[in-house]
Amino acid sequence: MNDKRDEVPDSTAARVALWRALHVEADPPPHVLEDEVGLRLLSPDESWRHRGDMDPQFTRPFRASIVARARFIEDLVVEEAARGVSQYVILGAGLDSFAQRRPEIACRLRVFEIDRPGPQAWKRRRLIELGFGVPDWLRFVPVDFEAGERWRDRLVAAGFDDSKPAIVVSTGVSMYLTRDANAATLREVAAFAPGSTFAMTFLLPLELADPEVRPGLEMAEKGARAGGTPFLSFFTPREILALAHEAGFEEARHVPAADLARRYFAGRTDDLRPPDNAEELLVANT
Repeated sequence: MNDKRDEVPDSTAARVALWRALHVEADPPPHVLEDEVGLRLLSPDESWRHRGDMDPQFTRPFRASIVARARFIEDLVVEEAARGVSQYVILGAGLDSFAQRRPEIACRLRVFEIDRPGPQAWKRRRLIELGFGVPDWLRFVPVDFEAGERWRDRLVAAGFDDSKPAIVVSTGVSMYLTRDANAATLREVAAFAPGSTFAMTFLLPLELADPEVRPGLEMAEKGARAGGTPFLSFFTPREILALAHEAGFEEARHVPAADLARRYFAGRTDDLRPPDNAEELLVANT
């Protein structure tokens, strides 16, 4: 594997992929999401399970949140595909594995993964090496944001039909963008064809988080700042809904962690569930 920093997944994308795998390994069934594709792509040595950020107990609420949001997005994509939407756009795709895990659904769509050129080339190479391949319906859309490239232009160049509706998702990204950049993304997607859906995660102000996860979130915020990718944006549900309506969406709703807990974690005996008032979801429609 190439170890150049700009040609491998960033640490956040790798951590999310490993937490998904840890859910399968550490949590009893039924699993909210069964995803070990990212683990296979990364192919870390056995010591990954002993990292501080992989401690099964400490990371429980965070990996619950990660698999809950992923499952919600996946269910939403399946629902939209069933009603005839045929384009799926993933902003900041990282090690997303929908195309590999759900090919029976993905093959009925045109899936566009938008990410930085280096990590995306690495992912393409690893998918081919592992035998997953890159089918024609999976389109990698490299965008050099630092060079000022517009993701919408690159998307159309990759075969996106802007006259047809799409489902667009962005998870684990908004906190790294300024408020203005988040608003610009919302305006961009709000201009998609009628019938399009946008789903994004957002991070609530840290002081509102459940006490059990606040120390972990504060640690993550410090680590992100030290690593040169600070958290820049926090939103209350009211603020993110207002931003979506200002951007031009016809409808917008907040999906709290409590809804995800009822939907995916009911009946569990291990108390695994996503924390309240941490990272939650906005779903908006054009």
